[in-house]
Amino acid sequence: MTMLLEQMQSLIASINDVPVTHDVSQFLISQSCATTTDEQVLISPTEDGAELGVYIDPAVLLRLQDHNPIEQQLCDANLADFCTALEGISHFQYLVWCMEHSRSVSLLELELQAEVDKYAVAMWLLLKQTRGWFPHALHARMFTQVSYAAELDEFSLQRYQEANRCAARYCQAIDRRFLRCRRRRMEQWMYELQAFYRCSHRTKLRRSMH
Repeated sequence: MTMLLEQMQSLIASINDVPVTHDVSQFLISQSCATTTDEQVLISPTEDGAELGVYIDPAVLLRLQDHNPIEQQLCDANLADFCTALEGISHFQYLVWCMEHSRSVSLLELELQAEVDKYAVAMWLLLKQTRGWFPHALHARMFTQVSYAAELDEFSLQRYQEANRCAARYCQAIDRRFLRCRRRRMEQWMYELQAFYRCSHRTKLRRSMH
């Protein structure tokens, strides 16, 4: 289980060209503040900065351990669990990176980056696992065929929906520019993702509009 989390964190870090300075598996907690969530990152201010805790439903981790999307195959059977775990890891990795660079981060920015990270890592894995065959159904699967928890308040629901819309536009745009063209430019695709990772909140939103 620890190895799988490390592998997923390493993929996020590698695609975005950011270091892993804190192992997410060392910050796992056994329960969340919400009773209905499969994933949650908790942050508590301290005198020296902040304490982080990452909750991922143990049932999700057990299913991923049995059907490892990295060592076996990412498919419909494990995609939802993969996205759940990767979202928590993305939140953790991005929060740590922002704190180390003395950057503030909004909840919308955090969710937007996680949406992009989930799609980018899934795309990278599928291109590798299918020997370069472009996964045409992935975008709709991750951005259109989605649902939201019924207990979300209106403000939170709007934030998740906005993050989904922005990430969907952005990922579709860079797919067209770098991956679905006659000559696939994987290196440039990663450079674009790395630049996006480092953008400010407003710049991220602006880039996702084009």
